[in-house]
Order: sequence, then structure tokens, then C-alpha cells
Amino acid sequence: MLDVISNTSPLQYLFQTDHLDLLPALYGQVLVPQGVAEEIQRGRELGFTLPDLSLLDWIQIVPVTALPVQLLAADLGLGEREVLALGKSRSESLTILDDALARRHARLLGVSFTGTLGVLLRAKSVGHLDRVAPVVTEMERLGFRLDPTTREAVLRLASET
Repeated sequence: MLDVISNTSPLQYLFQTDHLDLLPALYGQVLVPQGVAEEIQRGRELGFTLPDLSLLDWIQIVPVTALPVQLLAADLGLGEREVLALGKSRSESLTILDDALARRHARLLGVSFTGTLGVLLRAKSVGHLDRVAPVVTEMERLGFRLDPTTREAVLRLASET
């Protein structure tokens, strides 16, 4: 069975756009490394609109005890390093990462990944989402960085251009 492992930003943006329910609908259980859970909790304590992971029965928080040597010196946050380490340690896994540097490391490590936009595209393709464009627009309003070329490509893939 495929293990799906999420970083902080997909949880944040899907929650803030009221689409967090797409994750269990698409993947069932989602693994969240301890470092990601701590980032989300710290953000909640600072007043950011983030999910309370303890209330989500489809989230499993997983400790990460060892990082591959390639990630020790990487200029990544703890959450990204732990997502990649967990993805590397589980052969049948899909990580959900938005950070460009983390995705580059995923490629180097041979870790399968998608991003929040990939989740939205998959949700539309299986009938869990009617339109991708309004969600993308809301994510951008919330601070999700997306260049115009990528935005256009995503909307084309969603057949919304």
C-alpha cells in the first residue's frame, strides 16, 4: 500500500482553502513526520490558521530518527528533511512537497512526490473537486507562490483554460 507523507504547506493551504478533506478522500491515511507536526503546532500557537492534527483521525504522526547523510547539510527546514527521510525509508511512498529545493532533493534521492497543485488536479480528475482555478486563486491570495507559467499549465491540465 502506498504511504502518503505530507509536508507543512500542503496541510496549511488545503486547510485554509477548506479542502483538507481531499487528502483522506484521495489517500486514506496520511503520514506526518514529527517535525512537520511541531511546525504546525508552533504556527497554531502563534495564531496562524492551521489544522489541529490531533483532531484528524486520518493523520498519523511519525517520528523520524535518522536522516540520510545527503540531507544533513541540505538547506532545508526540519519538516522537509523529515518528509524526505521518511519518503526515502519507505519504498512505496508519495511525498507531498511544495518547496522547490525540497523537490530537487526528492529527485536526487529517488523519492516520489507531488505538490498541493498535484493533489488538486488528482481530486478534480476523480470527481472530488469541480474546479481547480478558484482554489488556486485563493491559495495565491493566502501567499502561495506560483509563477504565471505554472499557473497556466495547471489550469490547462485541469481543462480550465
